[in-house]
Amino acid sequence: MAMKQTWRWFGPADRVTLRDAREAGATGIVTALHEIPPGEVWPIHLIRQRLQEIQRAGLEWSVVESLDVSECLKMRGQGWQLHLDNFQLSLRNLAACGIRTVAYNWMPLLSWMRTHLHAPAPRGGYTTRFDAIAFAAFDLYLLRRPQAAIDWGEDCAQAAHSYLQQLSQPEIDTLQQNILQGLPGGNGSFSLEQVRDLLAAYSGLTDADLRGHLATFLRTVCPVAEELGITLCIHPDDPPRPLLGLPRIVSTASDLEWILAQYQGHSNALTFCTGALGVRPDNDLLSMVRTFADRIGFFHLRSTQREPTLADAPESFLETEHLEGDADLIAIVIEIMKQQRRRMAEGTTGDLPFRADHGQELLCDRRRGAAPGYPAIGRLRGLAELRGAMLMAERLLQDLE
Repeated sequence: MAMKQTWRWFGPADRVTLRDAREAGATGIVTALHEIPPGEVWPIHLIRQRLQEIQRAGLEWSVVESLDVSECLKMRGQGWQLHLDNFQLSLRNLAACGIRTVAYNWMPLLSWMRTHLHAPAPRGGYTTRFDAIAFAAFDLYLLRRPQAAIDWGEDCAQAAHSYLQQLSQPEIDTLQQNILQGLPGGNGSFSLEQVRDLLAAYSGLTDADLRGHLATFLRTVCPVAEELGITLCIHPDDPPRPLLGLPRIVSTASDLEWILAQYQGHSNALTFCTGALGVRPDNDLLSMVRTFADRIGFFHLRSTQREPTLADAPESFLETEHLEGDADLIAIVIEIMKQQRRRMAEGTTGDLPFRADHGQELLCDRRRGAAPGYPAIGRLRGLAELRGAMLMAERLLQDLE
């Protein structure tokens, strides 16, 4: 199978261990130095320490996810040049340790966002969910963002008020906590006041501004990555819609095309996340894999199921089983394998890493505890299903030769 099976691990404090990853069938680990704040340099001795820990478990550190880009750098705040220099120095330190694939994102303020981290799944177990009306309730009535009423409109505002009225105070507290976590499973959370302060700092930032800042970043950092043999893989917005009045510019095929045009070398690549991109019904995932195949450096394979919501609201969705939902992962896997076989025949790539992204909490997952979206058994199931789909695709393509 010409794809490297990887597993996200959040470091020594992760309740899902490296041994679990190996027993699930993964050979590579996707992790980061989550203890290092965005904008600071990753010291080479800490990179080596983490690398050796992974190697002692019989695994390899295949992908860094994520080398976080600071808010200062995204908004080009005071001191952003130092953060840019530090990002490049971290790349040099990673390359010195033999790590060549680095994922990052350009989502302002909040990374992947869910309103519910333990929602009941349709067939039992629990899953993560984004409810647009719940998020509107947070934005309008908990955060009280000044422009929220204009952005959401009267129908959404009324629905959000009714939704909030039905919640108990503990349920309101949980909703607020889930959203303020910013990056479920990641590195830290915000307070309401911190979010307000950061929104004030981002005030007036347009799509064009955010694109301009990303273009500067890519044109500065990608030549360094190219020199080091590192592939930088930008992750799509999740969900792929503006949140809290902030632009999101990594949401559509045209967004990805623009990003790749900013630097033509292979160091400027994509983390192709079928879950994030698949939330939008106007994203044709199969066509996008074909279009961007030569510039995809890392695959996140998962599926979401869109849910009914108001016409002027962003999509509501839950994370469903890997081979169900709106993303046709069977067809996508066949296309990935087809493209990967072509690239290997041309000698343009080695084994591309993928991971079974996220997973539902199944069996004893909830009791055991894990980073939201990253349980042991739910991801083991997803990886096993995807492994089977890839082996099937490989056999099918061989028979067609």
